[in-house]
Amino acid sequence: CIKESLSRLFFSCGPVQSVDICDKPEIGEKTETLKSKFFNLKTTKGFRVAYVVFRSPAGVQAAKALSQGGPLLISTESHPVKTGISKWIASYAASVVDREELKAEVDAFMQDYDKQIAEEEAKAAEEEGVPDEEGWVKVTRKGRKPGLPRTEAANLRLLERERRKRARKELLNFYAWQHRETKREHIAQLRKKFEEDKQRIALMRAQRKFRPY
Repeated sequence: CIKESLSRLFFSCGPVQSVDICDKPEIGEKTETLKSKFFNLKTTKGFRVAYVVFRSPAGVQAAKALSQGGPLLISTESHPVKTGISKWIASYAASVVDREELKAEVDAFMQDYDKQIAEEEAKAAEEEGVPDEEGWVKVTRKGRKPGLPRTEAANLRLLERERRKRARKELLNFYAWQHRETKREHIAQLRKKFEEDKQRIALMRAQRKFRPY
């Protein structure tokens, strides 16, 4: 295991409290998240970042001085790192799922999920029928009961909806009236221009026929 190897590697500097391995450097304290042994597993290719936490500040100072003492070896005769066929065999053995362990993890997850759903339903039941700061009442599908009298907030909401519908209808009627008026004015201008052109043509014809000499 990489964590065990790093912990053993830096143990000469001082007692190691924890070793965290990340895909990339992180800023701030790392939040504790429950990692599943069977689900959401991904293998990161390439380099990774490890954070080694010592139990005392003296371990950090000793770790800084290690760069002057030569390279550190992870694989030794007493603690060899598996490679080649041995590593493949160990990886295959680790990939075999233990049914009892898998069942225990799934049961624990479902218990946490059921607890979370129960808390959300209890909170929704407490807030049901209670108006907020603006007087609105949240109605859920589960808590909805037909035949109940409307509350004052519901009546206000219905009146507001009717007012918006009526205002929208009046606005559409105004647009329709404005469109008709614009069309009527356009037709009147066309007729006026037609009469003016008609009179101009008649005058030109009369001037062409009139020849006193």
